[in-house]
Order: sequence, then structure tokens, then C-alpha cells
Amino acid sequence: MNTHTQSHEKSHDHDHPHDHNQDYDHDHPHDHNQDHDHVHHSGIRGWFDHLLQPHNHDHSDLAADRAFADNQDGIRTVWLALAALTITSILQLAIVFASGSVALLADTAHNIGDGLNSIPLLIAFYLARRVATRRYTYGYGRAEDIAGIFIVLSIFISACIVFWESFQRLLNPQPMQSIGWVAAAAIIGFLGNEFVAVMQIRVGNRISSAALVADGLHARTDGLTSLAVLIAAGGAWLGFPLVDPIIGLLIGVAILFITWDATKRMWFRLMDAVEPEIMDSVETAVSTNPNVQSIQRLRLRWVGHQLHGDMQLSLNDNANPTDAKHEIRHKLQHKIPKLTDLTIELV
Repeated sequence: MNTHTQSHEKSHDHDHPHDHNQDYDHDHPHDHNQDHDHVHHSGIRGWFDHLLQPHNHDHSDLAADRAFADNQDGIRTVWLALAALTITSILQLAIVFASGSVALLADTAHNIGDGLNSIPLLIAFYLARRVATRRYTYGYGRAEDIAGIFIVLSIFISACIVFWESFQRLLNPQPMQSIGWVAAAAIIGFLGNEFVAVMQIRVGNRISSAALVADGLHARTDGLTSLAVLIAAGGAWLGFPLVDPIIGLLIGVAILFITWDATKRMWFRLMDAVEPEIMDSVETAVSTNPNVQSIQRLRLRWVGHQLHGDMQLSLNDNANPTDAKHEIRHKLQHKIPKLTDLTIELV
């Protein structure tokens, strides 16, 4: 997120005013020149930068260097995915022109359309770099989850298309033309999409971006579709045309499972759910502090790929509130780097 890391400290006796200057202190130095160098791009990417970045922004407003770096990783990954899918589509189009296959042209057009689904996610990552405003006080991290909804819907639509085409081929079998060319295009499509899937899922898990993982799962569905075409081409070459629709139906079922997995991921994010192991880690880190008597309340939620939280604590009678909060904040920063915004209330 782009709002600065902060921990609003409150206590019910109200014997002292809130010291917001202290809340903005960092527990570790930051080298803003290393990760925050500003590069101005030309062309389409430059246009997006100009459109989605604030014109007067200060890197001191960023939540943390790590949060900024995670967002940059997401942007870089989506651009690499678009580049890989573009190369894949160009190679497939070349085969289409060489073979003259109308069916292969339709499949290639479908892959190009699916590749464009990464654009909403790219826009969401750029939006997440904007600082919070008086209207969007939590920043723009939720745009990432909104993009994830479109990606899940796109995966489901892909499953429906596969089922429809498979049933049509099952009811009206047609001989496959240009089998060799179709097989070559299928191999290219599978390798390109699987490369994108592995990259996006790995980076998405590392930066805790459910939308990026969902986009990777979408690329995997396209790779499975291309793999089905390859198997169908082999069946047609052996004289078994029904292999095509049968494999298509099986791939459709596999895509439905992928749809269900992506849907659960996005549902958890939209419902402010967090992984239980994260809650366990926070509770352990806080409860083992010798100054803490008990945890009265603990709430966490994801905003994009950053965690926000608030907790109510009871301290021991001899504990220094300022030192206790500083120790807790410092330990959580290192144990759970994604927790970039934390409110601590003493009761």
C-alpha cells in the first residue's frame, strides 16, 4: 500500500494525547534511492504511468520499502506475462497463416483475448501505488481484488466455451485439418501459458496477491486447453476423431476445479479473511512479550497484498506502555513483513 506504515496508539484512560509523530517512526532505516528510483517510460507503459501515478507524490508516503518492492514485483510480473503471451500469440498466428486453419485461428484469437485479461490487474497494481486520499483513506489496494473478480469470471467463461465446443464436436464430429500445424501451435500455446502460470503463481504467493495467483491459474487453463488440442491432434492422426471432444470435456472439468480454487481465494479476500497461521503468528509474537498480560482483541485483514490490523492489549502493571508497543511493533515488522499498518489500543 502507499499509505505510510503507522500504528495509532490509544488507551481508555486518555491521560495523554496521541503522539502521531512517534507512530510514524521506522524501526529500521530505509534506502529510498535503492527501490524507489523513478523511471519515466515512453509508449503505452509511459501513458499508463502518467495516467495512474499521482503527479505530486513523495516516496516518504509509501507504507514501507518492502510493500513498494512487492508492488513493483507484481507490475513487472504482469508485464513479463503480457510479453510472453504476445510472443506466443504471434508464433501461433504465424502457424495459422501457414496452415490456413480456421479452427486454429479461432483458438488463437481466444488465447489473445484471455491474455488481455491481465490488463485490469496491471491497472490495479498501478493504482495501488497512489497515496491514500480523504475519500480512499485505505488507499487503492482493493482494486487488486476487483481485478481478481474479472479474472475469475474469465476463467469460468473459458470453461463454458470448452464445454460448448466439446459437446458440438461430440454431436457433430469433424475431421481435423492440418494436424501437424495444429500440434505445433498447441505445443507453443501450452509452453507459453504454463510459463506465465508458473511465474505469476510463484510471485503471487510470494507477495500475497490473490489476484495475481488467479491470473496465473487463468493462464494455466489456457495451457491445459492447448494441451487438449495437442492430444486431440494425436488422436486424429491415429484415426480416433472422438478423442478431441472427450479430452475437451475432461479439460473443462479440470478448468472448473481451477475456477473453484480461484473463486475461494477471491472470496476470502473480499470477506476480509486471513490465513489462520498468520493469526497464530501474531498471537504468539504478542503473547510471548513479557509486558503483555492478555490479548483482548485481534483483527487482521488484507487490503490488496498488504495486511492491516488492530488489537486491544492488557499490559502488566509495571510495564512501560511506550516501550511495550515499540517492542511489539518491532517484532511483528520482522516476523510478518506484510503487516504494514497496525493499530494498538491499551485497555
